[in-house]
Amino acid sequence: MSQFDRRLHPVRPDVAAREYEGKCSAARFVDGQLHAIGADRVALRAEPSQSAGVDTELLYGETFEAFDEREGWTWGRNKTDGYVGWLPCAALSTPFEPTHRVLALRTYRYPEAELKHPPVGLISLGSQVRVTRMHVNRDLAYAELHDGTFVVAKHLTEITARQDDWVSTAEALLGIPYLWGGRSSLGLDCSGLVQLSAATGGHFLLRDADMQEATAGRALDISAGLPELQRGDLLFWKGHVGVLSDPQTLLHANGYTMTVAYEPLDAALERIAKNEFGQLTAVRRLPALLD
Repeated sequence: MSQFDRRLHPVRPDVAAREYEGKCSAARFVDGQLHAIGADRVALRAEPSQSAGVDTELLYGETFEAFDEREGWTWGRNKTDGYVGWLPCAALSTPFEPTHRVLALRTYRYPEAELKHPPVGLISLGSQVRVTRMHVNRDLAYAELHDGTFVVAKHLTEITARQDDWVSTAEALLGIPYLWGGRSSLGLDCSGLVQLSAATGGHFLLRDADMQEATAGRALDISAGLPELQRGDLLFWKGHVGVLSDPQTLLHANGYTMTVAYEPLDAALERIAKNEFGQLTAVRRLPALLD
């Protein structure tokens, strides 16, 4: 069983996803059942307990494939990035095909197309929605969602749209509090910042820093020192990742400032090597996406 990273493979001794039949030993193999995340955001945990540590978060409208249930908890994987874990059954709702995603840092969901009404939810950048129709109230356009709630239409973009400069999204998150496992504009960890921002540019990365170091874009040669760097390059340490806003400036969610913050690259390399994660382990560059 150890060959399967529990974060990315829905495999346990008692149950596993059907696709692993013949590849591992499990008491039973099951087909996944698709659900949508109906909560504004929800923690995904390694164990079915509120006291278990948070691995990551799922956002409103993402699709969750469920394989097992236990006392109010569901075990499965996030279809966005393949992350496996437990979340409360109450966070799940009927699946839908998204048409748009939230591009604003966050937006309120209202019970009607009226901003003066108390909101029923607050969803983050990266949340996925299905727009059923549009409404205009006092010159402000609202999108009605599949669940009957409303959001300000200009806070959305089409699900297939992408930002030419995804690093600008990371920069817009400057000052957001550091949150272990955080993957929303209310709180982020280092790899959450990179994943959430890169997705707006059409780069769909895995969740954790070690996964991103192994798979994101292409590796640059650092055997003789730093290569010529550019905006958008990803810098990795063992357990940490940041993105360059320019060749001399690192932008990262970090436990030093406890925020998303800029840091001069030279100073960051020295500080991190001395006090936190050791020496830089990799630099990776995401591909240019052509139309």
